[in-house]
Amino acid sequence: MTATLTDSPFLQAARRDRPAHTPVWFMRQAGRALPEYLAIREGVPMLESCFRTDMVVEITMQPVRRYGVDAAVFYSDIVVPLKAIGVDLDIVPGTGPVVAEPIRTLAQLDQLRDLEPDDVTPITDAVTALVGELGATPLIGFAGAPFTLASYLVEGGPSRDHRLTKQLMYSEPDLWHALLARIAAIAGQFLRLQVEAGASAIQLFDSWAGTLSLADYETYVKPHSAAVLASVADLDVPRIHFGVGTGELLHAMGDAGADVVGVDWRVPLDEAVRRIGPGKAVQGNLDPAAVFAPTAFLHARAAEVIEAGRAAEGHIFNLGHGVTPAMDPDALTRLVEFVHAYEPRS
Repeated sequence: MTATLTDSPFLQAARRDRPAHTPVWFMRQAGRALPEYLAIREGVPMLESCFRTDMVVEITMQPVRRYGVDAAVFYSDIVVPLKAIGVDLDIVPGTGPVVAEPIRTLAQLDQLRDLEPDDVTPITDAVTALVGELGATPLIGFAGAPFTLASYLVEGGPSRDHRLTKQLMYSEPDLWHALLARIAAIAGQFLRLQVEAGASAIQLFDSWAGTLSLADYETYVKPHSAAVLASVADLDVPRIHFGVGTGELLHAMGDAGADVVGVDWRVPLDEAVRRIGPGKAVQGNLDPAAVFAPTAFLHARAAEVIEAGRAAEGHIFNLGHGVTPAMDPDALTRLVEFVHAYEPRS
């Protein structure tokens, strides 16, 4: 019998069913550590590669072929929809996204227009092609969350303390909410186009949300993340919400409309389940640094994660953050095999 998406362990876990084995995929698995990725990207700038249909398809498929993961994650970057609508930005090697003219005034919001389908035709074409190649393996689409994208736009690039971001947030709340509402609309439009092209799930990344207190998150950020997640609620795909350093925000992030809450490595999964509350699946949360340890240690830590994940109504195994360029692809392949074959001690 031919397997279908309905049989996907990833989708079953995301919907809080009990699959035959613990599903696993890795954030940032598309590229990063793979030599075949480095070969195809040679001489091609990051953002250019994200708009080339053939490269997006090939890079997304590479880790599926090599690792045997239970889901593909679309090769892109969180700033892609901003680039697509004409924001003057680039991804600078060794630095990250850099914005030519940071947005700090009401007049500058006009450049954050709606995302139209024609803006991202090469990307939605890639989604459609990938769905055809992946067959029974689901494709995860993704977008950056409003707070993280706002931080890049306000700071002009990566920031250690997000001072300018928080200064705007505290001193000009009306401008802040207008900015995040614009970004939320764009992120929601980007996710919707990916799902309509065939993606089976989405993940909303809020990389910098962990810099906020719970009170600030609830006041200044959660309504806008909720708007993004609500924008695809009618499409009936699992919605994953992930942030780094968000142990104090886990319940609020789930309450924003997530079906699956991603957990970084700082909070044990069973404790995360308690904080999140009922009605959600969880994703995570092996410390990425464990991948550099001897195999026996790595697999022992993975077993601890799987066991802690049994407290959840559904568990998708993942790292507590993304794959890094220095990781050994063979170690990740062995990790997938270990998770798939894992049986608890009697």
